[in-house]
Amino acid sequence: MALLQAARARVLGLPLESALSWGLNRAIFIAAAKRGFKGGSGGKGGTGTAGGGETPEAAGVYYLGDDMAFKEERGGVLRFTIGGKVQTKEDYERQVKARFGSVYEDAWKDALAYVKKFDKETLLSADSFYREVYRPKRDALADQWTAASEGSAQS
Repeated sequence: MALLQAARARVLGLPLESALSWGLNRAIFIAAAKRGFKGGSGGKGGTGTAGGGETPEAAGVYYLGDDMAFKEERGGVLRFTIGGKVQTKEDYERQVKARFGSVYEDAWKDALAYVKKFDKETLLSADSFYREVYRPKRDALADQWTAASEGSAQS
């Protein structure tokens, strides 16, 4: 999920480091949603809106289409947070990239090429992305990338 979400964000125009943060953030969010958000706080707020007339963006909320995440900007770099923890490029590399081993660059290129096949409207909708992009290929891509990473580890 993290790789395809990062590719989605990159195709929709986020800089690479921000796209990697988005991918990891969405994977963590979806995993937490499947578990029922047990433990921890929900972040900086629960409604996605700010009080006092602020826009959501001013309250630390970012929208990628209709998908929302809490954001943090430091040093001009946009990153995403969940449960008060920022997802960094280093986190992505440790938690996602490392699983692919030496085939990561090929998997990244495959993910970008695959995501680029879809229209912008599909990519901007969290539900459409899940139903039309992620779910139909998740098992095949996971099997392909797992086999490739295991093959490279044995070489």
